[in-house]
Amino acid sequence: MIRRYGETVQRDRRYRFRPGAYALLERDGMLLLTHQQAPVPEYQLPGGGIDLGESPIQALHREVFEETGWRIALRRRLGAFRRFTFMPEYEIWAEKLCTVYLGRPVRPHGAPGEPGHTAVWMPPDMALGRLGNAGDRAMLHRWLGQIR
Repeated sequence: MIRRYGETVQRDRRYRFRPGAYALLERDGMLLLTHQQAPVPEYQLPGGGIDLGESPIQALHREVFEETGWRIALRRRLGAFRRFTFMPEYEIWAEKLCTVYLGRPVRPHGAPGEPGHTAVWMPPDMALGRLGNAGDRAMLHRWLGQIR
């Protein structure tokens, strides 16, 4: 069973299934995160939705590049979680299946191309208190438990 984080499921609400791929990206003891300014400012693991015809890995490379401007190398799958949430940018309620991979930022290629996103470097312990959703924090906590 995949753990659920976030809002309580509302039985009378219709949710659209939205799979996504996200990355915990560590380099030299720091994490590469994205800060999304709108609709609500928050720090996030870089990544996002998997488009029709894309594999999760293809989507992850595309999303990380759009949100951070970095190319990445992936090591392995870290885990997955579910979130039921409103996505104001699409005006939908979504059941998000978030698969998280462990990787490494390899090379920057400029500023993020996604409007309202900023690449941010942060120590892991600080990120635990700043990541905007409980699923991202749980994945970071799991990884920290594996390396300590």
